[in-house]
Amino acid sequence: MSLHNLKPATGSTKKTKRIARGEGSGHGGTSTRGHKGAKSRSGYSRKIGFEGGQMPLQRRVPKFGFTNINRKEYVGINLDKLQSLVDNGRIKDTVNLDILIENRLAGKNDLVKILGRGELKAKLNITVHKFTTSAKEAIEAVGGEAVTL
Repeated sequence: MSLHNLKPATGSTKKTKRIARGEGSGHGGTSTRGHKGAKSRSGYSRKIGFEGGQMPLQRRVPKFGFTNINRKEYVGINLDKLQSLVDNGRIKDTVNLDILIENRLAGKNDLVKILGRGELKAKLNITVHKFTTSAKEAIEAVGGEAVTL
């Protein structure tokens, strides 16, 4: 090995263009930014959605409708799902938010509503935020209790 055949290890160097390192580099002068305009200036950053002065898409598309900021979203749990949990032995006789969170049917900040799909055979004492009338009737018909929080 001698000085004329020394070279860096493979993969240790990158073939990137060295910008703003003099005219001899081929990328001096304007430093590949072109002449004039916002993009050639220092500190330039384009706003999200900017389309070169054309009306941006989010302003072109018509807006309509109404979004109620006070809307409450409920997580719906059907009676057949509760019955399957009873059959699997995950629920004994009481159902509250802690048990629903434990069985991953609801999150800790969710509002829960019991829906009336399916058939309930087990006698359950259920304590949640809301019930549909059909679900409440089905729970009480079996001898259970539907308590609203």
